[in-house]
Amino acid sequence: MVTLAAPASVWSIYATSLIDAIVRSFVGLSDFEALLSDKRRNVIAIGPGAGVNASTRQFVLAALATKRATVLDADALTSFAEAPQDLFQAIVGPCVLTPHAGEFMRLFHFEGDKLQRTRSAAKQSNAVVVLKGPDTVIAAPDGRAIVNSNAPAQLATGGTGDVLTGFVAALLAQGMAPFEAAAAAVWLHGAAATEYGLGLIAQDLPNALPRVLQKLKHISDS
Repeated sequence: MVTLAAPASVWSIYATSLIDAIVRSFVGLSDFEALLSDKRRNVIAIGPGAGVNASTRQFVLAALATKRATVLDADALTSFAEAPQDLFQAIVGPCVLTPHAGEFMRLFHFEGDKLQRTRSAAKQSNAVVVLKGPDTVIAAPDGRAIVNSNAPAQLATGGTGDVLTGFVAALLAQGMAPFEAAAAAVWLHGAAATEYGLGLIAQDLPNALPRVLQKLKHISDS
């Protein structure tokens, strides 16, 4: 079950357009913390469309303070560009960061190849880091790393990274460990894009995913 926390000013837009999610309105940090108090919400994803501002920083810190699995992307990362250490120090539970190259450079300042930089970032932040791209690197704080190579070119369109955030959160919600959930989500993300083919837009990815899962089930059953 998915709950979307929407600012009260735009609640009606989401409530009338989303038929497969619970939509809850909130005003400010105290309302957001009240939503987090329901422990059935075992994974928290923040970032896409959140806005780069102090409020987003507060929401991220509140989410991390629950020590529940958290996925941070987009504005949730950029909002800490001036004080990345504040973010890293707050990561005390399972956490996955999913930056693209630009967001990565706002938080981390390592040299070396992509694999080295992602591993260093994971160690510094104490989070699983997913550095997106045609050769997405997934790295854990303990040094484990995977390079994913099944990302087709049609993923280079707006919003597909936001969908990846949802894929990671969904696998975490089902009990997968952060490193495995991130790696599996990245692979499934690419496989869904390949399954759909040309003309892909972000909202096509969730609809293509069941066909990928059915094929995997067929392989495992045979």
